[in-house]
Amino acid sequence: MTLIRHRHSPPAAIGLRAVVLFALLAVVASACLPEAVGPSVSRSPGPAGSPTPSPSPSGPTPFPSFVRPTPTPMPTFLSYTVVRGDSLTSIARRFATTGRSIAWWNRTTYPRLDPESPTYAPNRIEIGWVLVLIPGVVVDDQSPPGSSPEPGSSPSPQASVRPSPTPPVTPAPGAGATVISHGPRDERQVALTFDMGGRLDPALDIVAWLRDNAVHATFFPTGASGSETAIGRAVLDAAELRPDLFELGNHSWDHPDFSELGPAAIADQLTRTETAVQVQSGRSTKPWFRPPYGTWDDDVRRAVGDAGWAYLVMWDVDTIDWRPTSDGGPTDRDIEAKVLSRAEGGSIVLMHLGGWNTLEALPAIVGGLRAKGLVPVTLSELLLR
Repeated sequence: MTLIRHRHSPPAAIGLRAVVLFALLAVVASACLPEAVGPSVSRSPGPAGSPTPSPSPSGPTPFPSFVRPTPTPMPTFLSYTVVRGDSLTSIARRFATTGRSIAWWNRTTYPRLDPESPTYAPNRIEIGWVLVLIPGVVVDDQSPPGSSPEPGSSPSPQASVRPSPTPPVTPAPGAGATVISHGPRDERQVALTFDMGGRLDPALDIVAWLRDNAVHATFFPTGASGSETAIGRAVLDAAELRPDLFELGNHSWDHPDFSELGPAAIADQLTRTETAVQVQSGRSTKPWFRPPYGTWDDDVRRAVGDAGWAYLVMWDVDTIDWRPTSDGGPTDRDIEAKVLSRAEGGSIVLMHLGGWNTLEALPAIVGGLRAKGLVPVTLSELLLR
C-alpha cells in the first residue's frame, strides 16, 4: 500500500499566505461593487397622496452651510409698450408688481393714471403707450414718487418703493441652484412651508386659519393644482391678497421625479408653473423651488439654476402629514410633537395644504413655537432679509 503524505507548511507561512489571499479577495470584491449614486431617499407624498419618494436631507454633494446672499443691485426702470389686450393688472402680473404702482410711476406722462386726480382712469390705457416700471417692486401709497422717471434710471433716495414680497435673486450662470435645508441657526425664526398638490380638501381652511392668526408661511403649489382646480386657484388668490403674510414657491407642473428629466423638461416644468401662478396671483415663484418627492442630484440642481431659480428648498423637519392615520400616518398630536421637539432657529418645516391632520395641529404648533421664542416667517424673511 502506498501511503500518500501531505506536506504541511510551517504555521507562520500559512498565516502569511492567508493574509495575502484575504487582501487580494477584498480588492477584487470592492472592484465589483456598484458606485453609490444620488441622494438617499425615504417616502413622502406624490401628486395623488399615495406613498412616493421623499428624502432625508442629503445629496450627492454636502448641503452648504447657510450663507446670506449678496444683496442685488439697485433696481432700474424699464419701458413697456402697451399692446392690444393689455391692462394695468395684466402688465403688473407679468412684472411682479401692481397696477397702482405702474400708475404712480407714469402719472405725469399720462395724467389719467394719476391716483390723486379726480379723473383717475386706470382701466383706460391705450395701445402704443410706453410705460415705465420696475419688475418686482411695489410703490408705497403713503409717499408716492413725483414725476415719471426715465427708462434705465434708478429710483431716487426719495422715491418711495418697497420690494415685492420675494426679493429678486438670480443664480450665477452655470452655478446651479443652492440647496437649502435650514436658515441661520443664530436667529429665532422658523419657516413654515406647505406643499400643494394631490389632496386639497382642507387647503382653504388652513390658509384661512393662517390668515386669521397672522401666521407667515410659504406655499409651494404645482402648476396644475394652482391653475386647474378651484381650491388651488382660491389659495393663490388668497396669497395675492395677503403678500404681507404669504409667499409662493415652485413645486413643478405635475409633480414628476426631476432626476428622471433632462434640462429642457425641467425648464418646461418650472416655467409653465411660473406662468400659471403669475396669471392667477400676480406673484412670482422665484427664487424658490422644491423638488417633487424631495429628489434631486447635481444635474437637477444645475438645470434648476439655469432655468432661473436660485434656491432648491429642502427641510429639516418633515411632518409626513400627507399620510392618513389609517395608513400609519401621524395624528395631530404626533405632528405637533414632531415639530415642537425638532424645530430650532432657522428650521424649515415641511407640511401640506392637503395634510390629513395639519389643520388640527396648527394651533398647538404655532402656539408652541411662540412659547419657545420662535417666530413663524416666510422663506424670504428667514433667508434673504
